[in-house]
Amino acid sequence: METANSTDKGVGFSMLFGVIAVLGAVGLAVFGVTGDQLAAGWSFAVAVAAGGLSVAAYHLYS
Repeated sequence: METANSTDKGVGFSMLFGVIAVLGAVGLAVFGVTGDQLAAGWSFAVAVAAGGLSVAAYHLYS
């Protein structure tokens, strides 16, 4: 008889990185309006990296 180890890490990490991606996108919008291009660039980098990690975490733990 096989036993399965059920975990919600995929959903939890995906949501965590999804929230970070949304915060990065909000930072991009805010810094884009204020004209701070360097901060907007870093916000975009955070949003893209967190979005990628969100997808990777879902696939890794599901």
